[in-house]
This record gives sequence, structure tokens and C-alpha cells, in this order.
Amino acid sequence: MVMEKAREILVIGGSRYFGKRLIARLLAAGDRVTVLNRGSSAPPSGVTHLIADRDDEHSMLGALGSRAFDTVVDQVCYTPRQAAIARRVFAGRTRRYVMTSTVEVYEYEDSIALVREDAVDTTTVPVDLELPWGDPEFLESHYGEGKRQAESVFATDPAFPFTAVRVAHVLGGTDDFTGRLAHYADRIRTGEPIAVPVDNQPATYIHVEEIADFLAWTVGQNFTGPVNAASHGLLGTEELCEAVAVHVPDGRTVLRPVEVGEVSPLSFTHSYGMSNARATRLGFAFGEVRGWLPGVVAETVG
Repeated sequence: MVMEKAREILVIGGSRYFGKRLIARLLAAGDRVTVLNRGSSAPPSGVTHLIADRDDEHSMLGALGSRAFDTVVDQVCYTPRQAAIARRVFAGRTRRYVMTSTVEVYEYEDSIALVREDAVDTTTVPVDLELPWGDPEFLESHYGEGKRQAESVFATDPAFPFTAVRVAHVLGGTDDFTGRLAHYADRIRTGEPIAVPVDNQPATYIHVEEIADFLAWTVGQNFTGPVNAASHGLLGTEELCEAVAVHVPDGRTVLRPVEVGEVSPLSFTHSYGMSNARATRLGFAFGEVRGWLPGVVAETVG
């Protein structure tokens, strides 16, 4: 019996949330996993650990040495500068580069229909490396633009095999660090109003375990280009609040529409509904958002 050679996988980042779940799945599949990060957090046992500053090309090259990989999964690429460094560093040393992107690349789309990948063609997105990408406030307020331009840097090089996984809003896990469902629970407990846009629109979501499954599955595939990752079904703020309220005795949900100003998390001025048709055609079976939402709320809020 001829044993298949273990795959060499590099994960950039991956120290928390669905990144650490992805690493666990790759190890369980028998892959040889290398984790590259800044060294601020220890990787799980069983991986090779490389320490480098991804914003520093010489640091990356020094840490990698002569290593090459079957697949690189980049969990923490947020800017076109980071993408440009990565493209130079990994050219010729990986068969495929998978970047974890976001539904936020569709921030300028406002479609009643679920948005397909071709709604944003990142090969045509202008890249501006001179913007203040190193400024945390600028980066936070331009999150979608940073991801869009990062995709563009990779996608415009036909010699660089590249996949962008555009991830829906992720929910689930006791280690959810975003505090979004807890935000709702706190206000429902006190009856404090939950600020939402006047024209509040729904979004697609994905369970934390499901996106880890999807990324691990993607590593074993050969497709390139953008792919949406989202569970079936749309959820609006009111339905999310109703699910949370089940676990808040005597709680009261008060939605307050606002014309301007900050709104609560997971409430949107335009639809963030993504079509998962391409991933489904490629062979991945997504779950139903309403199937896993009660369990997520119970572990997060209950």
C-alpha cells in the first residue's frame, strides 16, 4: 500500500477563534502544519512555529528560509501592502495561496438578490499602497477596502494561484471575542434601546465550526478565484434579538431606528446577503443558519 505524502500547509496567523479550529482540523487530517505569527501567542502543539513580522519582507524571508508549501492559508492579510509583501515572498514557494477575506468587500453592493462573487471583480480594483494602512484607526474604518485591495494585489498576478474566501459574519463559540450577541443580551436585560438603521437590512452568517470546516475543505481543493462562505438563510437584527431574548428572563427588546450615528453590531444599512452557490457547486454542503442559531445563542448568552 502506497501512503500519500503528507501535505505541507502554512497558516499565517490562526492563533484564535476559527483560525485555531482550522489548525486542529489540518493536524487531524495528517497534514504537516507550520504556523507563522509575531510570536505573541503560542501555537498549538504538533505544529512548526515560525516567528516573523508580516509587514517586514526581510523578517518573512528570514523566518521561511528555503521552505515551500502545498498551500498557504493567510488568516491575517488586511492591507494591499501586506498582500504585496506576501506575493513576493511566496512566489514560487506555494502551489496555492488562500486568503481569508470578508463579506465586507461587498460594502458598496446593495442587492435584493444574494450577491455572487462576480459582483466585485478585484482584478479591476485600484490599489493604493500609499494610503495610511499602518494607522490602526484608518485600517479599522477601511476594513472592507483593505481586504478588497489586498485581494486585487493577488488576483492581478495570473502566475500566482490564489483563492479568496469571502467569509460571512461569524457567530458561535464560547471564545467569540466580538461581544456582538452579548451587546444585544445586555440591552434586552435592561430594556435599553438597540440602535438600528431606519432601513435595517439582513445579512448572511456562518457558524464558527462551519467556517473552520470550509477552510480545511478548501485546502484540499484546487479551485481559484473568490468564493463566498455563508450558511443558507438570511437573518435580520430583530430575529437575532428574538433568539437572544429567549435566554433573558423578563427581558425586553426595544429597537430604536436612527437616521444618523452609530448603530448596534449586526445591523446594516444595506443587505449583506451572499450567494453560496459557487461553493455549493464545488461540493461543500452548508448548514441552515436557523438550524444552528439557537445553539449559538444558548452557549453565548444562556
